[in-house]
Amino acid sequence: MTTQQESPVSAVISIQVENESGALARVIGLFSGRGYNIESLTVAPVDETGRQSRINIVTTATPRVLEQIRAQVARLVPVYRVSVMTAAEPHVAREMALVKVIASGERRADALRIAQAFRAHPVDASATSFVFELTGATDKLDAFIDLMRPLGLAEVSRTGVAAIARGAAIL
Repeated sequence: MTTQQESPVSAVISIQVENESGALARVIGLFSGRGYNIESLTVAPVDETGRQSRINIVTTATPRVLEQIRAQVARLVPVYRVSVMTAAEPHVAREMALVKVIASGERRADALRIAQAFRAHPVDASATSFVFELTGATDKLDAFIDLMRPLGLAEVSRTGVAAIARGAAIL
């Protein structure tokens, strides 16, 4: 009798926590202590009083391991809610990047054309460089960055993924 191997899937684990010193460290400690990889991490206050923060962690794991992560994180104090969003759960996930391209002549014109096609906005420009701001799904940002490499890509800064459930579902 053979056992069927589960395939790893990419997921956004969204965690609502009390905005207090050490809360993020406890969540990250759980990941590092169990050897779970963090591909992206964002944290910001999400309520009007600043008392709660939302942590979005992108990771890749099997569905079984994702459920283990969800259960382990839910037991941490001060965690209010934990949600695991994969392609199977309807959600919106976006990321922002600043991309610096150093180019002149035809390469400069090509960079501007590609930026326009991707709806990237130049937020800084000089005679020899641009800094583009781009928001979208991670694969869109990856594609833009790959196209900028031969044109003079110099630097990239990314925010990490922010995600939220679609429809009436809450975290």
